[in-house]
Amino acid sequence: MNAEVRALFSGASEQPYFDISANSLMAAPVREAIERHLGGRTSGRGDKKEMVATVDRARSSFAALIGAQPDEVAITKNVSDGLNLFGASLPWQAGDNVVLCPALEHPNNIYLWYSLARTHGIEVRSVAPEDGHIPAEATAAAMDERTRLVTLPTITFAPGFVTDVAAISAAARKVGALTLVDAAQSIGAQHTEVDELGIDALAVAAQKALLSVYGFGFLYVRREVAETMTPVHVARFGIELDAHETAYSDDELRFRAGALRFDVGNYNYLGAAATDAALDLLSDWGVARVEAHVRGLAADLSDRLRDLGLPVVGRLGPHLAHIVSVGESGGGRHYTADDPAMNSLYEHLTAAGIRLAIRTGMLRFSIGVYNDRSDIDRVVEAAQAWCARTRYGQADTEEAP
Repeated sequence: MNAEVRALFSGASEQPYFDISANSLMAAPVREAIERHLGGRTSGRGDKKEMVATVDRARSSFAALIGAQPDEVAITKNVSDGLNLFGASLPWQAGDNVVLCPALEHPNNIYLWYSLARTHGIEVRSVAPEDGHIPAEATAAAMDERTRLVTLPTITFAPGFVTDVAAISAAARKVGALTLVDAAQSIGAQHTEVDELGIDALAVAAQKALLSVYGFGFLYVRREVAETMTPVHVARFGIELDAHETAYSDDELRFRAGALRFDVGNYNYLGAAATDAALDLLSDWGVARVEAHVRGLAADLSDRLRDLGLPVVGRLGPHLAHIVSVGESGGGRHYTADDPAMNSLYEHLTAAGIRLAIRTGMLRFSIGVYNDRSDIDRVVEAAQAWCARTRYGQADTEEAP
């Protein structure tokens, strides 16, 4: 990506920002779209038909981004909303099971399955991680004829490795199970084609690599699957209407086609305006270019931090996306590290004006389209200064024969 793209993000010049896995910097065209929407609402000139048209335009743009059809995409609030809508709408029977790797899942793709275990008598089958990865073979081995669903992230939120989704979804199809993915970390940063992955459903929020705001998201459900489902939440936008929305009749309840049945009430129209503008940017740039850019920076950062002797998680390879993690995978709770050195390094980098996150024991650097080599240099220089000050790793070297 070039300097013109970076210039669209004013925050990129204020600090090295490595936290897109939580929330992206905002581009000027996205802010302008928000201001236009607020201007219409403030003046009373806002037109609801136009706002709904913006929602549908964002829906179509997102569908094109993942190789789906617009009627396979529902509008949600966030990833958790999408996961819950899909999971709770499945026709569970006591004794069914769901397979996942809790150690590498965001907590919000864990809670709902244990809740369904209590209310529907299903079994939650846990798969252990292997070297920070979700193991395809072990996940497949955990499935049987009572597996209704396999759920997994396309990229883990920490340590940020790419999951072999295609291999796992192929194994799920063999036993007649569905595959639901949390695509929070991949959409917008990595090529994601639903047919290539062989998945049945996908949930994503807009505030991360989709470059938009909190409170808006998408749920993709393959049409053939959606048509068999009864939404757990039902409201007017999910119903096929022959008349005005207030015209209720006792006729047979007819859901809208495909995933449109999962739409509920009025949308987050401000979020739709922002996301529509952000998707236009991604379409102009091309996700392939974005992916090459962020992966290239990630590889450079990973190499240079490893050269300093820091415990970078994972070697370079196809599993490395736009996230670089430093520390011990699983060596802490959600926002902490068990290793005092990692907490110290985190505090040092933050004091140096670098924005990053700490997740499950690891320092997480998540790279966005607005980052460049100067940001990488800032991190490496600050980390090098910390290593020198704390003599990190030197004691072992000096004691070695």
